[in-house]
Amino acid sequence: MSDLGAQLRARGKRLTTQRERVLAAVGRLGHATPDEITDSVGDDGGAALPVSTVYRSLDALQELGLVGHTHVDHRSPSYHLAEHATHLHVVCRGCGWVGEVPLQMADELVARVDDQLGFAADVSHAAVHGLCRTCREAL
Repeated sequence: MSDLGAQLRARGKRLTTQRERVLAAVGRLGHATPDEITDSVGDDGGAALPVSTVYRSLDALQELGLVGHTHVDHRSPSYHLAEHATHLHVVCRGCGWVGEVPLQMADELVARVDDQLGFAADVSHAAVHGLCRTCREAL
């Protein structure tokens, strides 16, 4: 974590125990909402952290490019380690199932949006909503 400390100091921030614990919780959980991260940090043997501290830590870690988030649904974003942002999320509106496909599957869409609008889309923050095979077959 010493590299993390150097990165934070270079941006005028400090490597706090809270930020270390939040980053470790995100790593353990894979994908998690701020509330889930707060619960996990509270279970790591240290003192419980207020959810506001978790949010501030997530903001600092995201600013450094160490964590990212995806909007899987209309509630809280789901945070993950930045190195985990290699896939696009698909979410079933019927049963709530969440799946992952390689981010490259959206390359053609991103290229077409760029060609037609001159807009460089970042699909790593988005989720594609629809119906899974099981829910479609139940219709």
